[in-house]
Amino acid sequence: MKIAIYGKKVANIYISSIQFLFDELKRKDVTLSIDANFHDYLQQKKISFNKNIRLFNDSNDLGKVDYLISIGGDGTFLETIVLVRDSNIPVLGINTGRLGFLSNVKTDEIAEAIEALINQEYDIDERSMLSIEADNYDFGTNNYALNEITLHRTDSSTMITVHTYLDDEFLNSYWADGLIISTPTGSTAYSLSCNGPILLPDSENMIITPIAPHNLNVRPLVINDEKVLKIQIDARSDNYVVALDSRSFSLPLDATLKITKTPHTIKLIRLKEHTFLKTLRSKLMWGIDKRN
Repeated sequence: MKIAIYGKKVANIYISSIQFLFDELKRKDVTLSIDANFHDYLQQKKISFNKNIRLFNDSNDLGKVDYLISIGGDGTFLETIVLVRDSNIPVLGINTGRLGFLSNVKTDEIAEAIEALINQEYDIDERSMLSIEADNYDFGTNNYALNEITLHRTDSSTMITVHTYLDDEFLNSYWADGLIISTPTGSTAYSLSCNGPILLPDSENMIITPIAPHNLNVRPLVINDEKVLKIQIDARSDNYVVALDSRSFSLPLDATLKITKTPHTIKLIRLKEHTFLKTLRSKLMWGIDKRN
């Protein structure tokens, strides 16, 4: 079995857990590939692992692997989508961050998770993504997002106007600080903090959520994910910001955007007992009220 490891710096309290992970993988005779930057960090932290490993820097030299393990929080997990791309490599997230909606395997579940991978006793959640194109700007080949695509003002004092069309029919002009177009996966992220609804991962929808809209009667809208969004921006500044999850780009005002669902999905590995509803209750602390 071949497994790739991707991660970032972690708090010192998790170093022993990472060492345990590599010990378990070595004991199971797993062939490892490790992100080159993370490999350097692990060496600094005196993590010992099988020296017969491959290093990779990006998707081009990731090679053929059976799984990819993300070590970190949800932000680290989001970065793996540009590594696996449309390869259908399943991704398992081990949480050393904060909330952990995507990286939902706790460090005390590492042994159980590795056993599940070896025996193929897990569930796969196929998560939809969004892609973006512009008529006069090249986003490159990594022009997609798992959580959300966000359009945001560059100045701190002025709003932008976001003219939005659904399948070429005019929807609305949003006077706001920005606009979030979210997947069901992203419905528990930025969109939620702007009063967007929570969607189940398999709902086949996306959410249009305004950021601090000037008109209080403007509310988030749930639409079918087969819709094509076209967007134009008016602003006092010369440009605005487009964020694909955590990757940001500065675009000129004359750029017309097209946002659609990607033809490929991300395969998220979920342990058998880790259902979305259980994760929702746990992370949002539903049921803490004594009346429950």
